[in-house]
Amino acid sequence: MKVGFIGTGSMGSLLIEAFVRSGALQPANIVAATRTASRAQPLAERFPGLRIAASGAAVAEEADWVVVCVKPADYRAVLDEIGPILKPGQIVVSITSPVLLEQLERLLPCKVAKMVPSVVNAAGAGAVLAMYGTRLTEDDRRELGRLFSAIGRPVEIDERDVRVASDLSSCGPAFIAYLLESFVDAAVETAGIDRELASSLACDMLLGTARLLKEGTFSPRELQAKVSVPGGITAIALDILRRTTADAFPQVLRATHRKFAEDLAKMEDALAEK
Repeated sequence: MKVGFIGTGSMGSLLIEAFVRSGALQPANIVAATRTASRAQPLAERFPGLRIAASGAAVAEEADWVVVCVKPADYRAVLDEIGPILKPGQIVVSITSPVLLEQLERLLPCKVAKMVPSVVNAAGAGAVLAMYGTRLTEDDRRELGRLFSAIGRPVEIDERDVRVASDLSSCGPAFIAYLLESFVDAAVETAGIDRELASSLACDMLLGTARLLKEGTFSPRELQAKVSVPGGITAIALDILRRTTADAFPQVLRATHRKFAEDLAKMEDALAEK
């Protein structure tokens, strides 16, 4: 099976590298295209056998699955380019949240799916949000799940939940990284600890915390209670955090949902019938 990638920017390159390093795909089974071919050339040099195609149309001609990794603003041009070439048995996989399955099925003659990745998939961790079009067979779903399970945990969701699910799985790493950076900055500025040491301690703490929560040893609330002795240092500090950040994440989610609504409207206009 040959898998094609249209777009080799941040997420396109991340997916290609993750699939190859996991052993899920061999470079010889990958064909990729981007608007500027020279930008994709480093991938071909890093993974001998990977072929750089001249266009998205060329990718659609030879790939069994086509993974579209372009910005929403570029979707219409890509779909218009590959639509006349695609056959019913091929699968197009979109990684872009505001592009709806219904829109893809209306504009393309093939099977479609939406798989929204996360930057943490580069480490073989995290979720991949999975949404399937109506033309996919059960075998298609299993094969898609098998491929993406090499770089993360495919989680099937209702497309109506894609925004909030993406907030947690795809935007979440940036949110948590910001909080961790702020924590380290405060430690360095307040106590003068070496930054490299502070970062190492904080990252180890984050990894251990994630393991405890993921393995079900504690719930988030139970873990807070376990560490926080009433009247102790952690309890006093935790009370400050609760008071100062109480409305932070509701505000974050309201902002991401407003932006998503704008993006949906733009995509509806861009992908409307001509």
